[in-house]
Amino acid sequence: MKTSPQEQTRFWQASALGDIEMLRARYFQQRFAPHVHEGYAITIIESGAQRFWHRGAEHLAPAGSVVLINPDELHTGAKAHAQGWRYRGYYPQAERITSVLDELGLKHDIVPAFDGSVFHDPQLAQAFIAVHRLAEEGASALQQQSAWREVVLMLVQRHARVRGVAAAGQEPGAVARAKELLDSRLAYPPSLEELATAVGLSPFHFARVFRQATGLPPHAWLKQRRLRRARELLKRDCAPFTVAFELGFSDQSHLNRQFKQAYGVTPGEYRKACVAT
Repeated sequence: MKTSPQEQTRFWQASALGDIEMLRARYFQQRFAPHVHEGYAITIIESGAQRFWHRGAEHLAPAGSVVLINPDELHTGAKAHAQGWRYRGYYPQAERITSVLDELGLKHDIVPAFDGSVFHDPQLAQAFIAVHRLAEEGASALQQQSAWREVVLMLVQRHARVRGVAAAGQEPGAVARAKELLDSRLAYPPSLEELATAVGLSPFHFARVFRQATGLPPHAWLKQRRLRRARELLKRDCAPFTVAFELGFSDQSHLNRQFKQAYGVTPGEYRKACVAT
């Protein structure tokens, strides 16, 4: 007897992103009755296809598309493919969008609204999927908060008629202070918001001037400092497990992956070669 495939869902709140509600789902028979959300509904179709009613018309969202529903807009949802559909969804309150615009000084008299329902924007879709995975996998608040701001800016500039952003400018003092703070907290790094407060800038403005000055976003710069420090400790014959623990890697395998990606050898190989000389 053939059994029906089992639907799968995971729903959570991303605390690093101000408790934005998130959903990863695989539906085969699910049918959403007409409903609204207090905030936005932003979903990325990863496989299959979804059909839904919105603004008085039926819409089709194939794999790779982004569905954008404004707050308080009535809509439905159902499969449009024999194998159902799989997607990742964000359900942010309006302030989670407008606060990003405020940080960059972008004027908006009202809450940004999206004119369409389905957008075929591969770069935006992949960016949203990447942030969603960071949140699901528990990446550092520093990385999640930076990536969220970048994807929101991409979203509103492309699809909500928000004007361009001025150049970041130079903030050498703020960048220097941020580097010192990150260096002092390699194992327990501050969030983007904590860093920005410490140097007296808005989070997004800080992230942009830091990238302009160093060529890297703060979380990527931190990663390089961790790896540099790992090399120093390994040269002193510290065990890879100890190095991973002291520098805030999630476990030794996490250190192994990042170290080999950067240097082509494992921490154990590197330690052995250095100690033998």
